[in-house]
Amino acid sequence: MHQEPAAASPPERRQGPPWLMEEMIAVEPALVSPTFSAAEPAARVASLIRVAADDRRPIVVTGCGTSENAAMAVADLIAQALDGGAGRNPMVRSEQALEASLQPWRGTACIGISHEASTRATILAMEAARAGGGRTALITARPRGLAADAADCVFTTPLVDRSWCHTVGYFSPLLAGAAIAAALSRSSLDPNGLERALGEVLGLAAEADRLTQALFGAQSILTAGSGPDRSLARELALKITEGARVPAHMLDLETALHGHLTACDQRTGLVIVATGDEERAVTRAAMLARAARGIGLRVGAIVSETAGAALDEATTDAGRLVLPASLRPHGLIGRLSGAALALQRLTLSLVHLAGVNPDLIRTDEAGYREAAHIAFEETGW
Repeated sequence: MHQEPAAASPPERRQGPPWLMEEMIAVEPALVSPTFSAAEPAARVASLIRVAADDRRPIVVTGCGTSENAAMAVADLIAQALDGGAGRNPMVRSEQALEASLQPWRGTACIGISHEASTRATILAMEAARAGGGRTALITARPRGLAADAADCVFTTPLVDRSWCHTVGYFSPLLAGAAIAAALSRSSLDPNGLERALGEVLGLAAEADRLTQALFGAQSILTAGSGPDRSLARELALKITEGARVPAHMLDLETALHGHLTACDQRTGLVIVATGDEERAVTRAAMLARAARGIGLRVGAIVSETAGAALDEATTDAGRLVLPASLRPHGLIGRLSGAALALQRLTLSLVHLAGVNPDLIRTDEAGYREAAHIAFEETGW
């Protein structure tokens, strides 16, 4: 993989498919080996985290947008590594970057995720952590970007996303998080095996197309997940919104059952992300599918084999993407990376049906270009 220049530039403007987003999804399995082989930067970030953990200081993973969603998953990977796979660690948390900049933890280990290393809120969060006596790390595809100046160490991912509807921008930090977690727990990774398993996920294209045929035309789409699936469900909602231009919102699995279905009907889509084996979460996912289908929602799912067996097929009328069993030996990163690839492929199918260009996220239109300028270029805050 080649490393691109430090300065970001707008994506190539294509008149039709294949979109850059599609090409980025196709190359993602090939990112596993170069990312997992980055032993030195993984060890540096792991050392920063280990010192904080030994001193009982907070470990915060932060970002914005796609990077914020990735930060949730990276925090899950780090927590699992510190606890030997036992579950959540109260010292490890993900935080939205603006909030992390406004109320920083003193003495924290702060890991910022910024694909282009230019997100102002993430930079401010890292600077605030440093000002409070903490140490900082950065996961990015652009190691010479502005955010690198706020980092004590940098983990460089191997490919810059050529589309602004980021897929590699989500996928790469997950792999980097797995490499850091492996360094923390002194465990080994199997890049070749994971790459093969991810190739099987890419083979679910026909299932993704069938699911999106059922969802297409919905006025809005909900996504729901629990535990590590929360990151995935949030990212799916963001990708549907900015890629296919359909309003989409993520709800925690349990939250979805408490009032939110009241405003939903046959014009609403729901995609449940249930990629784990936790019995209570899987049971509750099946209950959500039953409740939603009973009032007419178009219900689909991205599921593990265990969760798929628990969900009555009649309640997921839109269809489902069942993750291959070959992901299981790879633990949490297998679950996260496989589902990430699946949700991106689902989004791409919706993009094709909608007939829109996802790569520019509408910045070729004056109003949206100005909105992007306000969001990303203005610095007086």
